[in-house]
Amino acid sequence: QVQLVESGGGLVQAGGSLRLSCAASRRTNSYFAVGWFRQAPGKEREFVAAISWSGGSTSYADSVKGRFTISRDNAKNTVYLQMNSLKPEDTAVYYCAARFGAPVLQAPDYTYWGQGTQVTVSS
Repeated sequence: QVQLVESGGGLVQAGGSLRLSCAASRRTNSYFAVGWFRQAPGKEREFVAAISWSGGSTSYADSVKGRFTISRDNAKNTVYLQMNSLKPEDTAVYYCAARFGAPVLQAPDYTYWGQGTQVTVSS
């Protein structure tokens, strides 16, 4: 099993920024795509962003488009989610996930998942 560990979550004020990191426990194939998902209490897990193995293809949920940026550093086996202009509705546990192939938007298509990191945005 490939282990994914998220970090960088915390408490910030609305309008602030956070950068989440997703580190793999071991080197993975560069063709692995990575997605970020989030889940707030009482709500379903939702897609946030995804990136291809090369970093050349990215996708974003409409709710975060223009505010969040996903990137990756394959040499470090790490994917990042830069979150700017945070809103209280961004509050959730954020998960990173990986799969072999395309960066799809459906959570069930991802094979490996991290444990999640809490992001709380106060108003």
